[in-house]
Amino acid sequence: MTEQAFVEHLRAHGARVFLVGGCVRDALRGVPASDKDYVVSGITEAAFQALFPDAPRVGKSFPVFLVEIDGASCEVAFARKERKQGTGYRGFAVSFSPDVTIEEDLCRRDTTMNAMARELPDGTLYDPYGGREDVAQQRVRAVSEHFLEDPVRALRAARQAALFDYTITDETIAYMRACRDELAHEPTERLFGELSRALTAARPSAFFRWLHAADLLDVTFPEIAALIGKTQPVAFHPEGDAFEHTMLVIDRVAAETDDVLARFCGLAHDIGKGVTPVEMMPHHYGHEVQGLDVLAAWDARMRLPKAWRQAAAFVIRQHMRAVRLTKCGKIATLLLAIRKSPLSFAAFNAVTRADHGALPPYLVHGEAWAEDLAKISGRDAPEGVKGKEIAAWIQTQQAARLRELMKI
Repeated sequence: MTEQAFVEHLRAHGARVFLVGGCVRDALRGVPASDKDYVVSGITEAAFQALFPDAPRVGKSFPVFLVEIDGASCEVAFARKERKQGTGYRGFAVSFSPDVTIEEDLCRRDTTMNAMARELPDGTLYDPYGGREDVAQQRVRAVSEHFLEDPVRALRAARQAALFDYTITDETIAYMRACRDELAHEPTERLFGELSRALTAARPSAFFRWLHAADLLDVTFPEIAALIGKTQPVAFHPEGDAFEHTMLVIDRVAAETDDVLARFCGLAHDIGKGVTPVEMMPHHYGHEVQGLDVLAAWDARMRLPKAWRQAAAFVIRQHMRAVRLTKCGKIATLLLAIRKSPLSFAAFNAVTRADHGALPPYLVHGEAWAEDLAKISGRDAPEGVKGKEIAAWIQTQQAARLRELMKI
């Protein structure tokens, strides 16, 4: 079904149809929208289902249907109002009668850039809260004090600022700060959802800086907040403390790769420095070991994806030694370990380069060399070499082969 046919079908039965949210915002930003979301008003749920009997209902507390429009599966929601009556994002009473207007629907949204709609088919813009001007001024601004009703909107505002490279207004920062107490009790999967989206930004560091500006970093991502004030040797880290170094690394990784897994590893590589005793600073001896404990606590609190946890643990263990190895046997072991890790060589190298500034030749050529080393098999061992001797023979052969590759 085409969009035109969809709209005409609804309007013929007294309904109104609107494009809402991100697709309206992105059109004003001059960038293509990843998808389209629709809102309908002036029609009952039963009447809508009669018109589109094959459209599945996916909304639980209010009607949202999936309709095939222009070859894509699009969400079609009913205009609704929300009233806060409890805590968290589940504490809302929702009403969605045909009398609910588009202005009332837009009122419940988080920031002005997302509180705009275009009525179809003529494209009339509904912008009751000044979203168009905020997009033009490149700022994130809360629609109203209703922002406070869902505390995760504070993270959403920081994420929007990071994704679009916008500033956040002072009033909105104040609203974000007021979400602090309730945020501490929000389901961590909601926080993780905002983190995973923020890591796709061109400069992910902005997400964490805005949370810090609103005094929220320590209640949302304490592992990162703990890096603030952890001094480092100035000769090696002129950028500042461990937090500043981590922000620098994650932005460097983001400039090199879109791989979110690599970006998370850049974020996590030095989290062990957050628990360094004051008397040890500016040195952070053993932070590779401490970092594994911090990562385990983060995972226990937020349930990180398995690949994220495994990749970050690998980088935490290896990031200090990966550029300093000199013995071919240890280098071969590292290259083969990278090959088996959840990270690609490109991702591991992006984090390592961001952290150290350069790569040794064995990492530059690591992927090809690891493939070569992996071909060495115990099946090729000389007759009489058995049991544990086979593993030792393989390691010796791999070191010898790597020496050839490195032309030592």
